[in-house]
Amino acid sequence: MTQGTSNSVLPDRPAGHREPSIVVASTATALPPHVLSREIVKEYFGRVFSLSGRRLDAILSVVDNSRIDRRYTIFPVDYLIEPRPLAQINREYREHAITLSRCAARRALERAGVAAADVDLIVTVSCTGVMIPSVDAYLAPELGLRPNVRRLPITELGCAAGAAGLTRAWEYLCAYPQATVLLIAVELPSLTFQRRDLSQANLISTILFGDGAAAAVITGRPASGPAILGSESYLFPDSIDAMGFDLRDEGFHIVLSKEVPELIRDRVGGLVNAFLARHSLSRNDMKAWVLHPGGQKLLSYLQETLGLEDGQTQPSWNVLRDYGNLSSASVLFVLHEWLARAEMRPGDHGLLAAFGPGFSAEMLLLQWT
Repeated sequence: MTQGTSNSVLPDRPAGHREPSIVVASTATALPPHVLSREIVKEYFGRVFSLSGRRLDAILSVVDNSRIDRRYTIFPVDYLIEPRPLAQINREYREHAITLSRCAARRALERAGVAAADVDLIVTVSCTGVMIPSVDAYLAPELGLRPNVRRLPITELGCAAGAAGLTRAWEYLCAYPQATVLLIAVELPSLTFQRRDLSQANLISTILFGDGAAAAVITGRPASGPAILGSESYLFPDSIDAMGFDLRDEGFHIVLSKEVPELIRDRVGGLVNAFLARHSLSRNDMKAWVLHPGGQKLLSYLQETLGLEDGQTQPSWNVLRDYGNLSSASVLFVLHEWLARAEMRPGDHGLLAAFGPGFSAEMLLLQWT
């Protein structure tokens, strides 16, 4: 991992351990029932936000150019746009986070052929609500996890948390190579909607984000799928205000700097090159690019900076088109799509990357088994 700058490097693997094959044995996704299409967004924008004239025209142009056709939400749009007390919103988060997480987890366990009682660690990631006890405490008895299952809830890494969750699973399995980890990412950004906030950040987030959950089973036991070979974290200097949430009386207010795509474009090439070089690899060796689709501009910049063609990033574009930005769950949705394509061969390498508040990057090196 990189700490501070690319010149200060920590070991990729925990010291003193052999190198077991740690594999993502399965992935699964779960979506709420309500569809928010591009046409619905355009229909509601002007009257919900009281925009008119040039500003309304400009934001509708952003909707048209977003490359997002639809997103999914836990409630119909007429309910979502009405202000509600924060206590009510948080109850809604708890109820629906549990429901979607349970669905994604059961599907992932079934696809991996793993019994819930064989899970040794459950990692849950989310940033769009607050729960204490955390969602894993509710899920453990419902899924049939053992009472002594280890739990790791991660709540404040934003869009990067899905990738960070994979890294935490990999690190645990380096220490306990016969174990199995269940990772769940659940996000309900529709509950952070603020109709009285006319900031550009809030308007853009209204266009980008959708609800959903994803799960993955990661194991050191024999399994087929992409093996995790290494990971890296990077905290961008002087970027603390680039992305995040402000918690106010009405709930979460998005913080989203227009400089985020530029931050990534300026540094991502060097970060990727250095990370791969430490594994004696280069960009040309990557057959899969599992990239978090934060938005069309960010994804376009990633593609341009890394010298990728449309086909190499198509799963990311597909996820953006069909679901929008699902925050921490997005990169797991993209990995799920790569696995569904079934076109990777044993030995092929892939890079998984996501970006989040801090401002930060999380990367993992994969190799298909």
